[in-house]
Amino acid sequence: MTEITIEPATSQRFDDIQHAFMDGGDGAECQCMWWLLTGGDWNGTPEDERIEMFRAEVDAGPPPGLIAYLDGTPAAWARVGPRTKQPRLARTRNYAASPDPFDDPDVWAVSCFVVRREFRGNGLSEALLDAAVEYARDSGARTVEGYPIDVTVKKTPANDLYHGTLSIFEKAGFTEVARPKPQIAIVQRHLR
Repeated sequence: MTEITIEPATSQRFDDIQHAFMDGGDGAECQCMWWLLTGGDWNGTPEDERIEMFRAEVDAGPPPGLIAYLDGTPAAWARVGPRTKQPRLARTRNYAASPDPFDDPDVWAVSCFVVRREFRGNGLSEALLDAAVEYARDSGARTVEGYPIDVTVKKTPANDLYHGTLSIFEKAGFTEVARPKPQIAIVQRHLR
């Protein structure tokens, strides 16, 4: 029997976040900065600078995401926070179909998952998503939004599933509100 625990991504847990990023797709290179930078800024920022940018974000708080531990080992990560703090979402054509204005601070987004390869298949994404909904609710969010991939429509490599899969969002009570591409859904869960 394995035990999953979820903790906020605080500065005291920065090394744990980095451990969760290792061998989990593009997490270590990306440092979950993709949704915060423009394309030009992303391309012009080397990995070591992204690490420092991410460290500064975590240190400044509030926590920009959650860490999942499997039997005490940092195993996975999810970014969750106000959509307004993830500006690339508003500039991404696939997400323009969101029914809420992008400047609405009460809409939060779960935009990224990283699960270390050796821990996949243990329910970490599901646990992180459930915890992300509670974190958003406790932080005053009205709605939580996600951008999952529908793997029943198109076979997708694991590295490209950083948005999460539609099935885990549906299990967590999210409802599809738009389908910008056959394999990309926009889902929401209203919290109040």
